[in-house]
Amino acid sequence: MPRRFAFFSDPMIAMLVGATTLAVLAPATGEAQEVARIVSSGAIFVLFLVNGMRIARGEIARGLANWRFFAPLFLWVFGAMPLLGLGLSTIAATIMPPMLALGFLYCGTLPSTVQSATSYTSLANGNVALSVVGAALLNIAGVFVTAPLFAALAGSEAAELGTDAIVRIGVILIFPFAIGQVLQGWTIDWLEARKAKVAWLDRVVIAIAVYVAFSGAVEQGLGTRFGPGEWAGLITLVCVFLLLGTLGAWLIGGFLSLARADRIAFLFAGAQKSVAIGAPLAAILFPVETAGFVIAPLLLYHLLQLVIAAPLAQKLARFQSLG
Repeated sequence: MPRRFAFFSDPMIAMLVGATTLAVLAPATGEAQEVARIVSSGAIFVLFLVNGMRIARGEIARGLANWRFFAPLFLWVFGAMPLLGLGLSTIAATIMPPMLALGFLYCGTLPSTVQSATSYTSLANGNVALSVVGAALLNIAGVFVTAPLFAALAGSEAAELGTDAIVRIGVILIFPFAIGQVLQGWTIDWLEARKAKVAWLDRVVIAIAVYVAFSGAVEQGLGTRFGPGEWAGLITLVCVFLLLGTLGAWLIGGFLSLARADRIAFLFAGAQKSVAIGAPLAAILFPVETAGFVIAPLLLYHLLQLVIAAPLAQKLARFQSLG
């Protein structure tokens, strides 16, 4: 396996594991927790400002024109996957705390992750251009769609997602993204030339959001309230979710009679879930003491999707070369 696709060589994995470990060993509590939350909100604002600067408006327009690919992809990611998450959340609620179970629904409502979906589409000899635009469009849509979709499906469990949450989303996510779109004519080339450094901005901001979220969860007893049975149930249900998401995305691509390269792009854009949107959004939507519980299934899903993505992509590439 090429080193850049090896599980432990992925810098994002190291950042997530490091942030989670730090939260367990030295959680931010009391006044430190409030300071950490403010730092996290400021970092998220900067991240979405940069996202607005680097996602070209022309790519968005080209993507929307390919409705035969993007309409089914949108319905799968924001329709079928949330319903799968809702079903698994209902099952999970019988064996684990409500907010942890609700994390399956939250994970289901999120868009795909741009970087790894594109990387593995390339490794599998899929349509990389379609993957880039598709994942970018899903991430843009996720900023607007995920929170109201989650609130609608969660019902009474999301009663706290009221006006304050909407205002926070507008101020910390949508407003900076809109500013970035306005400024991108002056900034997109500059950011493209510094792509590697910008990638580290993503990782650091996500790690801060994960640290703050898990600090609250640790303070509430995340590591002591669950026995081996609950943890085994969590891992099992996340594996089921990933299996259904991956198999379903591949079958939908076949049902639509997509060209093989396009079907591969649909697979990785449709089945993967973005911690880059999920962790910052959770930090805005949920109180610190519950956010860590809600994102636990997402983090596990994200790690497992990277475990299976590389061998899956390599197998798809081999089958294509044999064909």
